[in-house]
Amino acid sequence: MIRLDHVSLHYPLGDARIDILRDVDVSIAAGERVAIAGPSGSGKTSLLLLLAGLERPTAGLVVLDGQPLDALDRDQLADLRRDKLGIVFQSFHLVPSLSALDNAALPLEIAGRRDARERAREQLERVGLGRRLAHFPGQLSGGEQQRVAIARALVHGPAVVLADEPTGNLDDQTGAAVGELLLQLHEAAGTTLVLVTHDMGFAGRCDRVLRLSEGRLHEAALAPAGQSADAQPA
Repeated sequence: MIRLDHVSLHYPLGDARIDILRDVDVSIAAGERVAIAGPSGSGKTSLLLLLAGLERPTAGLVVLDGQPLDALDRDQLADLRRDKLGIVFQSFHLVPSLSALDNAALPLEIAGRRDARERAREQLERVGLGRRLAHFPGQLSGGEQQRVAIARALVHGPAVVLADEPTGNLDDQTGAAVGELLLQLHEAAGTTLVLVTHDMGFAGRCDRVLRLSEGRLHEAALAPAGQSADAQPA
């Protein structure tokens, strides 16, 4: 479903440059759930932006569902995101002037679906917000806002869900509940899930954990508590 071939990303800084990713190779199968871990500033979010076609690599190839992203123009990338991707952000990114129902329906409204609100209602019921449809983001708790964001990401039945620290702005108890919900919905829908997280307990619930360090991606083996994890090149 996802393939990165020798992907590098760097930004110029005066006469020098900042290397974000260095010669990254990885393949992710359809239906797989993969966690990407690593220290702050290691490039985890940049990697997700590449997968979403929101950033272009300096070198290498990003392929999503057999489609090389560098072959697509801006409009084609927007269509791909609309049809095949669901994105969950750490900071929710809900539209404050829209109700929970209208926020969740937004991807389908943009696509011109006549059943947008009906499907959004069903998805909000799945995430436990059937009684909060008319509430605005400012009237919802952080956990409830993230549930709306998850409903919005899944409402159009995407092939791939990208989640960037989806529990990072939540307290431990709420974060654990939202993380469990995301994994349950992924399993029920059969999507491919790529999850950025600093929570190694959450990461350990995935099929694989990839650790990003110094621009390189390594397969991480989670060890029992109290032991360090080994890392092998991916």
